[in-house]
Amino acid sequence: MATTAELSGKGALVTGGASGIGAAAARRLAGLGARVAVVDVDEVGARRVAEQVGGLAVVGDVSDPATMPSAVGRAEAEFGRLDLVLLNAGVGGGQRAVDDALDVARYRSVVGVNVDHVVFGTCAAVPALRRSGGGSIVVMASLAGLTAMPADPLYTMTKHAVVGYVRAAGAALAADGITLCALCPGFVDTLLLGAAREEFDQLDFPLLTPDNVVDTLLAVLARGGPGEAWTVQPGQEGGPYRFRGVPGVGGGKLPPEVAIG
Repeated sequence: MATTAELSGKGALVTGGASGIGAAAARRLAGLGARVAVVDVDEVGARRVAEQVGGLAVVGDVSDPATMPSAVGRAEAEFGRLDLVLLNAGVGGGQRAVDDALDVARYRSVVGVNVDHVVFGTCAAVPALRRSGGGSIVVMASLAGLTAMPADPLYTMTKHAVVGYVRAAGAALAADGITLCALCPGFVDTLLLGAAREEFDQLDFPLLTPDNVVDTLLAVLARGGPGEAWTVQPGQEGGPYRFRGVPGVGGGKLPPEVAIG
């Protein structure tokens, strides 16, 4: 699905599309012939990117259960089909979340955007993708979904959650011709870094660009398998992460009816 011919005329939807990785993905997908719906709570940014790519702007809070069904419906109506959904919207935790000073409202917001949005988006997209004969859902996770990031426990928790969701749900959706994968980039030079951007500069720490992540997104669309989590790191070719099996009978493998039931 990653070649120009395969994307030409296809319908795509990108959440968090007003800036950063989402905007880069919208531009690249449109450049390859896809028609793109740009979903974001930032109305000005969403409309700007949608205008740049000749696509559709959808303004809404992705943590609201009504937003993703509405966005999918509008994209499918506008394009006549939906073939690719990139669930990219995400926010940082912004607090330690290990003591009584927990900001509950902020906690709910982070979980809403980073986790609920992925579930709402997948559930909304699957019927539309089935109507198109199959397609791809790619969830923007993080290396924090594969290892601990002590500086942001909440972010780490949410990204572990979506990686687990993708791994579990991927096999079930494969029977419908729908490939569900996760992208797990390291640190990317976007607004999500916030004030930490200066620290990375001081350490001369290599950062990914949004286009680096989109390069791997296209590889996932071309070669990704159900439930895979692809890593993206500076100077390295992206590829699926090899998870170790859990200890147990049969090397930790579950019977098919348990694994995908």
